[in-house]
Amino acid sequence: KAGEKVQLMRKSSRRDIEDYKNYIISTLRKMKEGYIHSFETFGSVDGPGVRFIIFMQGCPLRCKYCHNPDTWGDKGEEYTPSQLFSAVWKYHTYWGKNSEKGGVTVSGGEPLLQPTFVKELFILAHKENINTCLDTSGSILNDEIKDLLKHVDHVLLDIKYTKNELYNKYVGCNLNDVLNFLKYLNEQNITTTIRQVIIPSLNDKKEDILELKELVKDYKCINKIELLPFKKICEVKYDNLNLEFPFKDKEEPSNDLMEELNKLL
Repeated sequence: KAGEKVQLMRKSSRRDIEDYKNYIISTLRKMKEGYIHSFETFGSVDGPGVRFIIFMQGCPLRCKYCHNPDTWGDKGEEYTPSQLFSAVWKYHTYWGKNSEKGGVTVSGGEPLLQPTFVKELFILAHKENINTCLDTSGSILNDEIKDLLKHVDHVLLDIKYTKNELYNKYVGCNLNDVLNFLKYLNEQNITTTIRQVIIPSLNDKKEDILELKELVKDYKCINKIELLPFKKICEVKYDNLNLEFPFKDKEEPSNDLMEELNKLL
């Protein structure tokens, strides 16, 4: 329920982040039924081609620029993998033979909180030759997640900052956890796209982009780096939840700045 979600979000914002992370992982990780926030049926920027995007409910992090605070709580619309795949399958004709024109992407929230459910969904997708993509912060790695990754064709991995102190202050996890996840993706040869949201005053300098390139240069699984502009269109979601948007006073990067930074890639 909406009221329960807001209460959980407020409570978790005061709780030690590691305690909350352990709580929500233990709550969701082994469930074969999944809690879903919403769908997007014709996504064009979250994986190769046209995507059916599933936004999972639940996230252990509290990114200060989070666009989806309504996914933080651990309760959403409940589906079995087969029920959800039935919704996905309705759109398979748009992806072409063997999904050369698209597929299904699972995002969030944080999909790694529900690895068993996502794995079962991706197994159903692969039986029909549907391309699978995982959009994640990469902040968790355990045996269940390693099992899930056996069924993932493509990963969109957020490396939010290149400095651990910024991760601790503005995200709620450790950069080393993310790099450990990336190392495992590289070992498994899973195609990976690195993404970073550009936030003026935090990671919008030439040096920041060059540092990001240096950080990931030795990982052969990476096909490209994408820089995404920070946007404040999510502020209305915080207002609706009676929550303060932490980055409400941050500026959005200009198109000229984004173009200049992209030239460095």
